[in-house]
Amino acid sequence: MQHRHFLIHKPHGYLSQFIYEKKRHKKLLGELYDFPEGTMAIGRLDEDSEGLLLLTTDGMMSEIVRSKTVEKEYYAQVDGVITAEAIARLQTGVEIGFKGIRYTTKHCEAGILNELPDYIGEGRRIRDERHGPTSWLSITLTEGKFRQVRKMTAAVGFPTLRLVRVRVGTISLQNLKAGAVREVEHFSLPGAL
Repeated sequence: MQHRHFLIHKPHGYLSQFIYEKKRHKKLLGELYDFPEGTMAIGRLDEDSEGLLLLTTDGMMSEIVRSKTVEKEYYAQVDGVITAEAIARLQTGVEIGFKGIRYTTKHCEAGILNELPDYIGEGRRIRDERHGPTSWLSITLTEGKFRQVRKMTAAVGFPTLRLVRVRVGTISLQNLKAGAVREVEHFSLPGAL
């Protein structure tokens, strides 16, 4: 069987799944594109997060992408003007809660973003200037605990207001607008065939 692979720029408000069995209606990935049967999201972005999501009909790809060798880069808009001290703390690891226990995150790359690329788009309106300043930073991880980036920025005193995954390994969100889907022949990732 020939597997199929897709890149999607998941908009805010969508779940990273195709089936939702609770009573309240949620927006699902299948509403954005007619994916073939057996398509699954590799990893997840929570409903409030946006950005690059990889989908495939090949279950083995999930293990490769979720491995600790594949970097995931996020742009986070945070509440307040983030400090160099907070960035340094993010880089060296911070303590967060995960499954009821305390966990110290691994070293990561983090830095202030002075300018956002166009493909990030406006996104949903977070708030206006009356509520104080915000800033953007880039965080690159090789791990992915539940809501990790949000927990990390909150741990250093700068809660995340908007979160966009912009890169998985060498695959970038570049030139993919919110809601767009692109089928690709294969994923160019370490360990992928």
